[in-house]
Formats: sequence, structure tokens, C-alpha cells
Amino acid sequence: MTTAAIDANSVVHAVQDIVPRLRENGRQAEEERWIPQENIDLLEKAGVFRIATPGRFGGLDLPVAEQTKILAEIARGCPSTGWVASVWVSSTWLATLFPDRAQEEIFAQPSVRVSGGFTPTGTLTPTEGGYVLNGSWRFNTGCRGADWNIAATILENPDGTHAEVIAIVPMSEFTIADDWHTSAASATGSSTSTAKDVFVPAHRVVDFGEAIFNATPDRSNTGANGRNYGLFAFVMAETVATFLGTAQGALELFLERIPGRAIAYTSWENQAEHPLTQIKVAEAANKIAAAQALEAVWLKVLQDRADAGEQPTTEEKATIRGQGAYAIQLAKEAVEILYRTSGASVIQRSVPLQRFFRDVEGFSLHGFLLLSTNLELHGRVLLGLDPDTPLL
Repeated sequence: MTTAAIDANSVVHAVQDIVPRLRENGRQAEEERWIPQENIDLLEKAGVFRIATPGRFGGLDLPVAEQTKILAEIARGCPSTGWVASVWVSSTWLATLFPDRAQEEIFAQPSVRVSGGFTPTGTLTPTEGGYVLNGSWRFNTGCRGADWNIAATILENPDGTHAEVIAIVPMSEFTIADDWHTSAASATGSSTSTAKDVFVPAHRVVDFGEAIFNATPDRSNTGANGRNYGLFAFVMAETVATFLGTAQGALELFLERIPGRAIAYTSWENQAEHPLTQIKVAEAANKIAAAQALEAVWLKVLQDRADAGEQPTTEEKATIRGQGAYAIQLAKEAVEILYRTSGASVIQRSVPLQRFFRDVEGFSLHGFLLLSTNLELHGRVLLGLDPDTPLL
């Protein structure tokens, strides 16, 4: 067994051990609108924040399939903690697309948390040695506990031209608004972050288009190093893991509370003996299994391409987007079935399953993950049409 596999297994097992505690902290996390520090400390101790850090900086540098396995386990314990972890880990991988000089700063410590997003709602203006950053970014998951923040932004050149770029900046340079008040994903703390006249050195800015194709310059981790995945295909893969873990956790919670529960206003004293309950739990379990089977296929595609030093083809990236969204839909439907088969008592805040249900519903509304958008993209490519989006 390789060293990477041993390290991956140790992280998986460590996360499995803390799943009960993550579940116990779920209500506190929701009430405080941010995951408890204990959750972060447990993930830190387990090694989660090293899984995407390059090996040359002391990280575990795990392949995408191992990363997703770990992220799913976290979500099995707490969906919101899993969502935050997926953002931190996927953004840490994105940081490896910056020049070596920036990477040396970002990975000064191998355990690192990076937040950010891809909506360019800020501006960069050139100045001596770099740029000045201004703007606000909403829905910035994990910003409250991040070390660094990725800010998609518009570069305003002196000649009047514009370009989409990505800047990476210490999180301490941003202010964070207390504006995260939601009915779902409450514990993700996805508040608005704002930068005002923040200086960004030139080596911490990369072209968005080059990042999409892993073609950013001035870095040594290029070629067939097994970690240059397609940007948006990678992000989709990491995100799907959160949904699959959430659905698996919901199934476990359902199975724990169902034995011996009567069906109100009927003669059934044990719901587990009712044929409809049996059908529904099997339907949910098979939706989860089908989603996991889809996931296994695209994880292999991504790794095979990265190992060969190639980017996924347009057709492969479109398939990952379409199948990823479909897997999310299957996971969401599984949780919905379990929730609606749980009786009225499931709405109590003391019952974790209701929080899994609300979180998965909220996560699925993310614009990048919408089933309709991704199936349209996938269908266009299947029909031989242009994908009609650069975010592929």
C-alpha cells in the first residue's frame, strides 16, 4: 500500500470516529450560524486541512477520489460542516494553480483553510508592484474560519480593457458582515466579505481563463503530476461528495429512530414492519447507491486525465457537470423520502434528520449545481452543440 493510501485511510478513520460528535454539535452550529470551533479543531486533528496541500509543503496531496471520500464522511456527521470543508479543501486545491511564490506564502503551514468563490463582484486596479482590490462577495462560505480568501474579480486595465482574474488574499484583509440569516445551511456562516483598498502583489493574481484549463504560469506543479484536474469538474466532484455524505447520514439517522415507532392513528405498532416503509427506505438507499456509482465513473476519468498530464475533454467535463447534478438530485430525493417517511415528530429541532433535510434542500439551490442548468449544458454537448459557457 502506498504512503498516500495509508495517509488517506488514517484521515478517513479519524473522521469516522468524530461523526457522532459532529452530529451532536449540529443544533449548536445552526443556532450560532457557524460551525463550532470544536468541529474545526476535530477536523484539524484528523488532518482534513492537509489533504489538498502539495506534498512538497508537507501536505498529504491526496488524489480527488480520496478527498471526496473524506468530505463525504464529514457531511455524514454534519451537512453544514461538510459543505464548509468542501469549500475549504477545493479552494486549497485551487491555490495550487497560483505561481510558486504565492504557494510558498499560502502553504507556509501545510494545514490551511481557503474560502472564496467564482462570482467576480470586485475590481482590481493596477498599482506599483501589484493591484488594489475593492469589492464585496456574498455567500462566502467558510470565510469566518479561513486563512486565505479567493476573490474572483474584474481587472480594470489603464487602456479601458477588462479581464476576469482571481486574486488570493489573507482573510484578515477582509471585513465580514453579520448577514447570514437563513432557513437552510445556517451553520455554514456564508456571510458577505468586503475588501477596501487592499493591496494584492502581482504574484497572487492569476487569469481566470488560464485557471480553468490549469494553464497558469510560473509554477512547478504542472504536467503529469496527477493533481491538475479540470477546475470546474473538480469543484463539482468535491461538492457532490457533500450531498452523498448527507444522504448517507440521513439514511443512518432514519434507520436508528424507526424501529419500534408506531404509525399514529393506525394499528401499526412498529413502522418498520409496514410494507410502504420498507419500500421507501429501499428506494432511498438505491438512489444513494446509484449516485455513488455515477461518482465512481467521473472520479476515474478525472484521475486518469490528471495522471496523463491532460485536461478532461469538453465532452467529459460536460458529462461530469450533468451527471454530478443528477447525482445531487438523487441524493436530495433520498433525503426527502426519508424525511417524509419519518412522521410529524421529525420537525422537532432535537431530531437531526430535519436539519439534514433543510440543508440538502438549501445546498441544491446553488446556481452552479442546479439540475436544469447542468442538464442543459450536458445535453447541448451530447447534441454536438457548443456548451455556451466558459465555466466548464
